[in-house]
Amino acid sequence: MAQTEPHQHTANTSNSAPPTTYIVGHRNPDADSVCSAIAYAAFKEARGEHGYIAARCGNSNDRIDTILRRFNTPLPLYLSDVTPRVRDIMVRDVVSAPITATCAEALALIDEHDVRVLPITADAQHVLGTLSIFQLGGHFVPRAREPREMRKVETSLAHITRALHARVLHITDPDRCETLYVRVGAMDIRSFGKYSESAGVPDAQTIIIVGDRWDIQQRSIQIGVRAVVITGDLPVDEEVIEQARQAGVSFIVSPYDSATTAWVVRTASTIDRLIDRQFSSVGPDVPLSEFRRRVAISSAAAHIVLNDEGLLQGIVTKTDVLKPVKTRLVLVDHNEMSQAVPGAHEVTITEVIDHHRLGALNTQQPILFINEPVGSTCTIVADLFRRENLTPAPDIAGLMMSGIIADTLHLNSPTTTEKDVTLLQWLGKIAGVDSRELADAIFSSGSVILANPPDSVIRSDFKIYQEDGVRFSVSQVEELGFGNFWKHAKPLSNALQKMQTDENLSFACLLVTDINSQNSLLLAHGEESFIARISYPHVEKDEIFDLRGIVSRKKQLIPYLTSLIKEMQTAGYLPRDDG
Repeated sequence: MAQTEPHQHTANTSNSAPPTTYIVGHRNPDADSVCSAIAYAAFKEARGEHGYIAARCGNSNDRIDTILRRFNTPLPLYLSDVTPRVRDIMVRDVVSAPITATCAEALALIDEHDVRVLPITADAQHVLGTLSIFQLGGHFVPRAREPREMRKVETSLAHITRALHARVLHITDPDRCETLYVRVGAMDIRSFGKYSESAGVPDAQTIIIVGDRWDIQQRSIQIGVRAVVITGDLPVDEEVIEQARQAGVSFIVSPYDSATTAWVVRTASTIDRLIDRQFSSVGPDVPLSEFRRRVAISSAAAHIVLNDEGLLQGIVTKTDVLKPVKTRLVLVDHNEMSQAVPGAHEVTITEVIDHHRLGALNTQQPILFINEPVGSTCTIVADLFRRENLTPAPDIAGLMMSGIIADTLHLNSPTTTEKDVTLLQWLGKIAGVDSRELADAIFSSGSVILANPPDSVIRSDFKIYQEDGVRFSVSQVEELGFGNFWKHAKPLSNALQKMQTDENLSFACLLVTDINSQNSLLLAHGEESFIARISYPHVEKDEIFDLRGIVSRKKQLIPYLTSLIKEMQTAGYLPRDDG
C-alpha cells in the first residue's frame, strides 16, 4: 500500500515575496495627498525602484474623482488599516497530517520538514488537534513501571503491513482499528505456552513476531492470535498458510529482523489517541501586539491559525513572533501619526515627503525626510523629477498640476511660493494643459456640502492636531461662494459638535473657504473659554466667525489656533503638557 500523503496548505505564499512599500497620504485624503502618492510612485518607477504602490486611507470625493478621470488614472489602493496582524507573520505553507495517519507517518513528516508540531486535520483542512515530537516521544518511551504499555499498539493490520512494507500471505479484516499487543516468539515452545496463559492479554489481541520457528507458528494458530509476523523475509510452509487461513489468523512477512520489526509495528499506531485536542489557536486578523501579549504567558510551542470556519490558515511559533513586520510606508502630505493610516506607528516608515509643520514622529532607523515650505506636496515631487532630469508622463504631470492647483487655490493661497509657480508652468508644458482651465474644472467639480451628508462633510478633509497636550481638529471645505454653507449651517454645526465629543477633542473647527473671494468662514465648537478668545468677527451665531483673507489651514489658521492654546494655558484654562 502507498504511504498516506500529508495535507499541504498553500493558499497564499505572499510572506516569501519581497515587501511592498505603500505610498499613502493622510486620512480623509484631499487632491494633493492622492495626486502626490500617485506621482511619487511614478517617480520611484522612473528611477528603477520597484515595489512602490500608491495608496489612500480614506474615501474619494468629487474633486479627486474629477482629477483622476481627467488624467485617466484609477483611484489608488484603499488601505483602511496597516496594523500588523497574525497573518503577516504566520507560516502559510503548513505541513499537516490527516487524522488517519500513523505515528510512523507523523514522525516522517516531522523529520522531513524539521517541525516540532503537526496540525492534525480532517477533510477540508478542518483542524482536530495537534501532535508534537514530545507527545510521540512519550508514546514510544512509556514509563518503566508500565511494561504492558511497551507492547500496546492502537492500529489496524493494514497500517502494520504498510509500515513494515510487508508481504501478505493471508489477512483477515485488515482495516479494523483495534488495540493489539506485540510479543516476540523467541522462547521455547513450552515457555511460550505458559507465558501465553499468564500474560493477561487475550490471544485474539496478540501479534506474534517470530522467525522460521515452525512450532511457534503452529502454536499461534492453535490459540487463535490476531496475527503472526514472520521476520527476515523467511519462507513459510504452504501447509501453515492454509492452517492460518482456516483458523482466521493473519500471516504477513516482514523484511526486517525481529527487533526492528517489533519497533516498526509500534510505530504503526494511529495518532488519534495521541493528539492534543485542547490546542492553542488564533485568528489571522488578531493584532500582532495583542497576540504577542498572549504568547508571553502561554506555554504552547505553536499556535494554529484558523479562520472563522475552523479551517487551517497557518501556524505561528514563538520564533515567528520575533519576525520583523514587512509592511513599509512612505508618508506623503503629512508627518503626524494622528493623521496617518491606522497602525502606521507599528510598521516601518521609510520616507516622509511633506510640506506641513513637523509633528511628533519617531522611527527606529534613519529615513529619508523631505519637508519643504511650499504650497503643495506635488510641488516637491515635481521638483524631484526635474532635479533628476526625469520627465513625467503627461497624465502624471497633469496630476501634479492638479495637486498644486488644489492646495494653493491656483497660486492664490498665502502658502504659494515661487517654486510652486515655476513647477506649475513646467508641468503644464509636459501635460499640454492650461492651468487656468484645469483650475476651473477642479473648483467647479461639485460642492462637498451638497454632495455629502453633514458628518461626511466634517470629515472630508479632516485633520487632528496635538499641541502641548491639547487635541483639536480642523476640517476644511472649499466652495464657490457661501450659499451652500448657509443652507446647511445648522446640520453642519450639529455634526461638528458630535464629532468633537466622539473624538474627545478640546475643540473642533470647520473652515469653509470661498475660492472666488479668497475669504473663509469658521465654524467652531469647544469650551466656552476657547470660543470667547477667537478675535475674528462673529457672523450671525456665536460659533461662526468671518475670517477675511484667510484661506490656508496650514499657514494661517493653525498658527492662530495654537497661539490661542498657549494663551489659554498661560491663563490656566487648559492643562499644559510639560512632558
